[in-house]
Amino acid sequence: MSGESNGAPAGAPNAASTAVDSTKKASAPSNAAAPPANPEKLTPAQLKAKAKAEKAARRAQVKEARAAAAAAAPAPQEKGAAAADGKGGKPKGKQDGQSLAVPRASVSGRRPSMHRVLEKEKEQDVRPNVLECFSHVPTAKRIPLSQAHKDVHPAVLAVGQMMATYALNDSIARLKAMLLAFKKVIESYETPKGSSLSRHFVPHVLNPQIEYLTECRPMCFAMGNAIRLLKGKINKFDIDTPENEAKEALLEWVDFVINERISLAEYAIALNAAESIHEGDTILTYGRHRLVERALLKAKELGKFFDVIVIDDHFERDGQNLATTLCKAGIHVLYSPNLGGLRPKVAAASNVFLGGEGIFANGSMNARSGTADVAMAAANAGVKVMVLCESINFDRDRVSVDSMTYNEVDPERNTPDFFRVLYDNTHDKYISGVMTEFESGGGSSPAQAILALLRKQEDPLIA
Repeated sequence: MSGESNGAPAGAPNAASTAVDSTKKASAPSNAAAPPANPEKLTPAQLKAKAKAEKAARRAQVKEARAAAAAAAPAPQEKGAAAADGKGGKPKGKQDGQSLAVPRASVSGRRPSMHRVLEKEKEQDVRPNVLECFSHVPTAKRIPLSQAHKDVHPAVLAVGQMMATYALNDSIARLKAMLLAFKKVIESYETPKGSSLSRHFVPHVLNPQIEYLTECRPMCFAMGNAIRLLKGKINKFDIDTPENEAKEALLEWVDFVINERISLAEYAIALNAAESIHEGDTILTYGRHRLVERALLKAKELGKFFDVIVIDDHFERDGQNLATTLCKAGIHVLYSPNLGGLRPKVAAASNVFLGGEGIFANGSMNARSGTADVAMAAANAGVKVMVLCESINFDRDRVSVDSMTYNEVDPERNTPDFFRVLYDNTHDKYISGVMTEFESGGGSSPAQAILALLRKQEDPLIA
């Protein structure tokens, strides 16, 4: 039995090889005759055999790469196995998926999962300590230049980086820097053949600049208004307007906004506020705002004698600089480092001057954190609260009744224990009047009247 069982297997291969040899011999004449007719053309059988050989070679390469990756990096596999065990025993498929991802990267020569790494870093940079219920509040962040849109102008890149690092913090400073950068964009723009500036510039050139600035830091009221007016100006151009003429008109418009809505407005507001100060008044202010500082210095320049109480921000402490500047100008100053003892200080004041970052359509004021406390204390004490703000900072569309709808998280004071917002919301009932560039002689407008002022003044900018 054992001899028969051993002989059968030995004979089978011989029979099979004989059959193959006979088949090859039978097909030899036809194969030999084919090359003279068309030596480059392969028969279907030859093509099939060639494909099978290439497939087998690729499989062998993958197996070799897989074995090499497993030997070189055992730690990721062990980590994957541990994670799989912790999840209840799914995981052989997950381990296989991880091991397959490595050979692909090594065979192709690409850096594995670079997009995922960048996305993970981006997510980790954004307010990791803010509670979930406040996750809608944005914060400034530095966008790596490598992640910026390819069409973003270098001047705009520089402005975005300065905004993200708070080198440009004041709303008007950010507005002016943005407009000057847009001038560079307009000067370097060339209309593509077959298109027009009025149709091509906004979607393909201007919008990438705006998106980048918004990613770096939420736009202030003034920047949003200027962009809306700029787009309105561009849309007014006829499709047949020559490029040089349109660019010249846009550059003139930007210069007009800087001169009229920033420089001249600041001068007019400071003069108007200075004229409202009387001899022997005591003016209370919070922090340091450029309009309030300029108004107080202008009043001193007009020869008026008055006292100033400076209530400083506990975190920023830039009220110290204001107090120093006023003292050098010969103004008597009482300085308080924080909001402690606010009521008696407010009660001793004749007027309260506050600088606003923006005013909503319902008359609420957006200003640095702590402004609302000062305004409420003054209103309760019967002291007038005057807000100094340019009309370019008025918002004609949005309303606000709380401090968390439109705000920013302070990235420098964001810990697992607490976080701080940069601005607060002051209701219009605590504001006695708003001084803008449109009044004169110390006059002011009600906070609720800003929409009428905007309708009256903005049309010439677009025309």
